[in-house]
Amino acid sequence: MLRKKTVRDIDVRDKRVLVRCDFNVPMENGSITDDRRIRESLPTVLELINRGARVILVSHLGRPEGKDERFTLKPVAKRLAELLRREVAFAGDCIGAEARKAAEALSPGGVLLLENVRFHKEETENDPEFAKQLASLADLYVNDAFGSAHRAHASTEGVAHHLPAVAGFLMEKEIEYLGKALEDPKRPFVAVLGGAKVADKVSVVENLLPKVDSLLIGGGMAFTFLKARGHCIGKSLLDTDGIAFVQSVLAESGDKIVLPSDILVASSPDADKGEAVPADAIAQDVMGLDIGPATAAEFTVAIRSAGTALWNGPMGVFEKAPFANGTRAVAEAMAACQGVTIVGGGDTAAAVDKFGLAEKMTHVSTGGGASLEFLEGRELPGVAALMDAK
Repeated sequence: MLRKKTVRDIDVRDKRVLVRCDFNVPMENGSITDDRRIRESLPTVLELINRGARVILVSHLGRPEGKDERFTLKPVAKRLAELLRREVAFAGDCIGAEARKAAEALSPGGVLLLENVRFHKEETENDPEFAKQLASLADLYVNDAFGSAHRAHASTEGVAHHLPAVAGFLMEKEIEYLGKALEDPKRPFVAVLGGAKVADKVSVVENLLPKVDSLLIGGGMAFTFLKARGHCIGKSLLDTDGIAFVQSVLAESGDKIVLPSDILVASSPDADKGEAVPADAIAQDVMGLDIGPATAAEFTVAIRSAGTALWNGPMGVFEKAPFANGTRAVAEAMAACQGVTIVGGGDTAAAVDKFGLAEKMTHVSTGGGASLEFLEGRELPGVAALMDAK
């Protein structure tokens, strides 16, 4: 659970406050296609505005190599101004004379967005001098970028060594929901894991198994579990390196693990439709691309009756309509659950957005990699650097 100071704990009036946001939004031809991460930042930004702070926002966008106008944050400044219904100044750099002049020109309640911090390679290198220059723009630091908190970069960790550093409301919300699920969940606690490879989720499985009442396995990783049980999986995705781990997990905690009873198979992901077959009867010439309808029904019953339901990873190739039903069924079960429902970021968040069910979840994480590392029980550098609460 969050044991860090937050924006509530500091006096921000007339102070310059550097806020690390996660504005790494999807773009097409210079236009934002999903502004959820921008909207999630609004509670913290509005709190600071209303309390008379001079608000300086900093973020990355994409993975540019040097300054690249395809990754400019100008569209974010425009969208942020629309959402806030006030002017948002924009600086063409995040350090140097232009950034400093723009920061000094801010009035109480004013908002400034700095240009993409990753236009400087020193950001990802967590260069101390670069972090010092960023910090010199402000009196206080707020980290509200949970999606980047697992990276020890200059704007997420380095600046916290130079300024009083606290969490924003989004950071607080992310860690409280994920932390409570791991530390004190309402029961039964049901976790649903999907995605491609077991290797990506080894630490998550190890950390969750002692805590959950049941662990539902779907997606590509299910086939490594089925293979470990001695079943033929045809051309399905197999994480060979993960078999030994899966075998040990099944031997030690097999009573908690629920595997698919049927699988939707086809010759390839481009097939027009799939065929549901028992999980122990997958032919050699087909591949599994989704959980089958019987499994979807079984998972639905378990999820809907959960006190806490945590989901990370799709059940199949949900981007293709013929193989989206399993992921949709889990999303609908999560939406119908009367308990606490938490959706991991990345593809899982994209799925619930696609099905129009995001608003029916208790919490949808904004951080894919960060939420995964949190569920692994790892310390996040961007959180660890913040001041501890008393």
